[in-house]
Amino acid sequence: MTAIVKRWWPLAALAALVCVPYLQIPVPGVLPDVLNRPGSLQLIAICLLFAGFAVTYDLLFGHTGLLSFGHALYVAAGSYTANIVVTKLHWGWGPALIATAGVGLLLPVLLGAVALRVRGIAFAMVTLAFAQVGSILVMSARITGGEEGLSLSDTPEIFAGVANTFRLYWLALAYLVLVVLVVRWSVESEPGRVWRAIGDNERRVTVLGLSPYRFRLLSYVLSAFLATLGGVVHLLLLGGSNPQITTSAFTVGLLVMTVLGGAGTRWGALLGGVLYTYLDQRLAALAGSDAVAGLPAAVRLPLEQPQFILGVLFMVVVYFLPGGLAGLSQHLAGLSRHWRRAT
Repeated sequence: MTAIVKRWWPLAALAALVCVPYLQIPVPGVLPDVLNRPGSLQLIAICLLFAGFAVTYDLLFGHTGLLSFGHALYVAAGSYTANIVVTKLHWGWGPALIATAGVGLLLPVLLGAVALRVRGIAFAMVTLAFAQVGSILVMSARITGGEEGLSLSDTPEIFAGVANTFRLYWLALAYLVLVVLVVRWSVESEPGRVWRAIGDNERRVTVLGLSPYRFRLLSYVLSAFLATLGGVVHLLLLGGSNPQITTSAFTVGLLVMTVLGGAGTRWGALLGGVLYTYLDQRLAALAGSDAVAGLPAAVRLPLEQPQFILGVLFMVVVYFLPGGLAGLSQHLAGLSRHWRRAT
């Protein structure tokens, strides 16, 4: 029975997500409105999008063992490239997507070829330096809108009108499904097995006559390309490009999502991305509510700081569940066996 549940629950979850836009179910306290209303669909779509981002990051960190602090650079590249091409150059969305895909391939090839010449913490610092340069360029350049960001002036016709939120929900769901399928296919292929071996023992891979550098670069480029595509979805979902997505804090958030869910596991990054993003969005709304304002100061002050609550949650999970949320079932099973032996 357990094997059947493990095999089919992803399809059941996907079926439930497909049904969401058709369900008029009130979920008080959990969502801002009825399940299929624009406010709720927007929140769920953002959670799905960031789950996709977390899965792309897990391809690097969880499956290849590369700690990058520059993943936000590629999300920003996707968002700003598509936005600038459409808004400033007045090209159509077809050429804009082609240009964005080109940037999503060329940029990580060039930067990865340099960054991957070093390993460990040095690699993390190089990727952080690249991301900081990108952030400075976005913040200071006129064409990007600087610190104010760049609003999307020409939304594709398919996302216009009252059905906008519903279609963007489908777009976010499609992006997550695409990322999961590509990442699962890649990690189960021959390069994926080499990525795992590199993360475990790179010297052994070298002894076998393989080039760790080339396989690391392949993982880096694929992860960055998927993140760049997600940047376009982020642009459409939020209606503009925000300079906040260029910061190192954005990448650290993806790292936290991955560790929270379980790095290198089958569904950990996805679960961590959904949970972290949902709490980040809902706790911010809760912090400004009248219910929190009426609480004693000792309780109110922590609740008014969503990042504090998320930080505590992260520390609790890391301490009590080293394998992340994905290892919760095994942890509970182990506790159950220990309890039965003790009694």
